[in-house]
Amino acid sequence: MVHLRSRRRLALAVPVVLSLTASLGLLPAAASAAPAAARAARAADDGPNLAYVVNARTDHGTIESVRREIIRNGGSVVAGYDKIGVIVAHSANPGFAARMRAVPGVDSAGATRTAPLSAAGTTDEGAVQVLSKAEAAQLAGSATTGEEPYEADQWDLRAIGADKAARINPGSRSVTVGVIDTGVDDTHPDIAPNFSASQSANCVSGKADTTYGAWRPADADHYHGTHVAGEIAAARNGIGVAGVAPGVKVASITVAQPDATQLFYPESVVCAFVFAADHGVQITNNSYYVDPWMYNCMDDPDQRAIVDAVNRAQLYAQRKGTLNVASAGNSNDDLAAHALTDDSSPDDSTATTRTVDPHECFDVPTQLPGVVTVSAVGVKGAKSYYSSYGQGVIDVAGPGGDKYQIPDTPSKNGRVLSTLPNDQYGFLQGTSMASPHVAAVAALLKSAHPHATPAQLQALLKAEADNPGCPSGPYDGDGDGVVDATCVGGKRVNGFYGFGVVDALRAVE
Repeated sequence: MVHLRSRRRLALAVPVVLSLTASLGLLPAAASAAPAAARAARAADDGPNLAYVVNARTDHGTIESVRREIIRNGGSVVAGYDKIGVIVAHSANPGFAARMRAVPGVDSAGATRTAPLSAAGTTDEGAVQVLSKAEAAQLAGSATTGEEPYEADQWDLRAIGADKAARINPGSRSVTVGVIDTGVDDTHPDIAPNFSASQSANCVSGKADTTYGAWRPADADHYHGTHVAGEIAAARNGIGVAGVAPGVKVASITVAQPDATQLFYPESVVCAFVFAADHGVQITNNSYYVDPWMYNCMDDPDQRAIVDAVNRAQLYAQRKGTLNVASAGNSNDDLAAHALTDDSSPDDSTATTRTVDPHECFDVPTQLPGVVTVSAVGVKGAKSYYSSYGQGVIDVAGPGGDKYQIPDTPSKNGRVLSTLPNDQYGFLQGTSMASPHVAAVAALLKSAHPHATPAQLQALLKAEADNPGCPSGPYDGDGDGVVDATCVGGKRVNGFYGFGVVDALRAVE
């Protein structure tokens, strides 16, 4: 069940983010220690083998004590991130989480999935459209002097001035964007020149595997990360397409399960943020939401533990100088609403329909403090028909494609053209595609302002953005005569575009 950004994602503006921070700060410590005999008694391993995050105080004594209690309560330690107090564990003890919550020094603990571990999503909208060899040959004939062979179909570059920006400053080799995704095919000729193997890893298990090539996609169907990487930094080398920032480097931090589900579990994402931070990655792109819950409600102990663990990891990355950029989702939802329907959670077992308040139930990592939340636009600069929105929620917008907004290009394809595994190219649309455009512009800004902090980079993104303002009339994204969304706000900031559509040319001028 591919879920890259084909599923909904949320984000909140500063006031709500502050409330999230406050909520996390007020998470209760363990209510009381369980009786020693009960703690020491090892429960029978008669439940499903699940993964857990155990979030504790970060002092050495507490961490060691918690590790011992994990073993005593029928668990095994997979990975420990002592600097942020997050321990990834596996256990078949059905009472494991409850027991760990009672351990002194533990702030929260919970299962990260609802289905047993297998042997071993995202935000694109619709299936990929692969560029055939015949189409590629015809398209290459449309290229003009100085363009990449398939650049005539890259309306998205021209929409944000990236083609002109590349002539001024294509980005610095000292800046790396980490693609936290399904894996990147670094052998692709448009990606290989800018790929950073030393900053890449496979985090699927919750522990970083830096074996050479471990970061690559499991198979060609895991194309999402390769497409994202090409949008960011495909080289201008006369071969295929160009990225928004063709001079920066990209790294692959694989977090998707290697099977057909391609699910992104919390322990994998925790590993990815920490790895990125510890390996000098200045920007991460996050075109997904953390499975198995679309929204993680703070009144549920398992979901609260997921919010706590991933938030600790992404805040750690921010403190180390990493800006995290994420997609807003493809449900055309008003994310400023107080009630939304979630009918897809949990997505690793049997989903149920529930009504959630996004002020209390958080989409992770998009809704976490300091993360840049991105909506999508098409070639006409209008909100993409699928893109979620919301006043005070969206930070900026980027080209994500829209099949109803038709460009004047050789293919007349309103989606975004980029790289695919096995030296191929194809079109995708979604807020998954908008987010890497913003991440790439952030990389250009980081190239021009190497000492800028994540907060300063976010401010620069908003300052250089161009806001078209709310539509003058009713918004009908798919042209069926029905009003699909209502834009709230003014010319400076509004619910459709936040502070506006990013501008690569302004970023380098």
